[in-house]
Amino acid sequence: MLLGAGLLWAAHAADPDHPLINAVTGSTRNPYYDPAKPHHTPNGFRNLYGGQQEKGLGEVIAWQMSRRSPRPPLQAIPTAAPQLDTPEPSVTWLGHASSLLHAGGLRILMDPQFSERASPLSWAGPKRLQPPPLQPAQLPHVDVVLISHNHYDHLDEASVKALAAQAGGSPLFIVPLGIKPWLEGIGIRNARELDWWESHRVGAVEFVITPVQHWSSRTPWDRRETLWGGWALFAPNLHAFFSGDTGYSADFKAIREHFARQGGRDGFDLALLPIGCYEPRSFMKDQHVNPEEAVRMHLDLGARHSIGVHWGTFQDLCDEPLDQAPVDLALARRQHGVADGAFETLAIGQTKRLGARP
Repeated sequence: MLLGAGLLWAAHAADPDHPLINAVTGSTRNPYYDPAKPHHTPNGFRNLYGGQQEKGLGEVIAWQMSRRSPRPPLQAIPTAAPQLDTPEPSVTWLGHASSLLHAGGLRILMDPQFSERASPLSWAGPKRLQPPPLQPAQLPHVDVVLISHNHYDHLDEASVKALAAQAGGSPLFIVPLGIKPWLEGIGIRNARELDWWESHRVGAVEFVITPVQHWSSRTPWDRRETLWGGWALFAPNLHAFFSGDTGYSADFKAIREHFARQGGRDGFDLALLPIGCYEPRSFMKDQHVNPEEAVRMHLDLGARHSIGVHWGTFQDLCDEPLDQAPVDLALARRQHGVADGAFETLAIGQTKRLGARP
């Protein structure tokens, strides 16, 4: 179990700012470094409101050794057939954090992950329990791919290569700082990278990357060297937000306030918020919200409708059962007086028609 389930967390445990690591690896300065920006450091990036505490390898091993085995039986994770030809705005949950959004005349795919494992290895690491409802070749033409950060369950090499090879040409990959060179290294050149609060327009849709509280790494030696973030998108018929992975922080009130200063952008019609991979709290709190914190995010953002993602897909990624997040979300809604329909979950593959914004 330690080799498989804990592989990614163990690989991510090293702190690249540690002087011994820097001495051994010859860590270089952040090529994007701007001392005027508080989230920039000479060696990478950091959060605005904390959550920088590193987990040592010993803590990772102790967590893995404490995990329950065997795990309790799961209820069936619901699945549905996608309906991808909707003329009005819609969102289709493809499992974990992957969602396909139709808005502003564009097909927008977020954090595509279609592989069997969320891992650098084909034989170890968190394994997909629920198959994706379709494969990249079965998708309609994707115009834009948004990446929130470079962890393996959000940025999958095989998936982005398949999308870049789609009929009709590669989508535009819009990514945080530092991920464009990685994409170019695997042959994907149609990419644009942004720093927090920077924007890029495709047709009628504006994409803005926002701060969230998380981190990045694909090896033991590159922690925080690339940026992470959430995505706000503004189409004439839909204003939406996708957080990627995040801990709960003041970022979400700040995001609403930032856009409220721009006329007509107070709150979001839709928010795609993570509700899974939150146990044990002692390990996950700084980097992954639990359902109660996700409801607070929903309220902080001024979202009119939210959908919970990042659950029900990969086994052994975290400690709570794969089917627990919707149960805890229902309790959190009642705790905060949020209507059931205002923050819901979808079946894997289900398409939600959103209707045009007022």
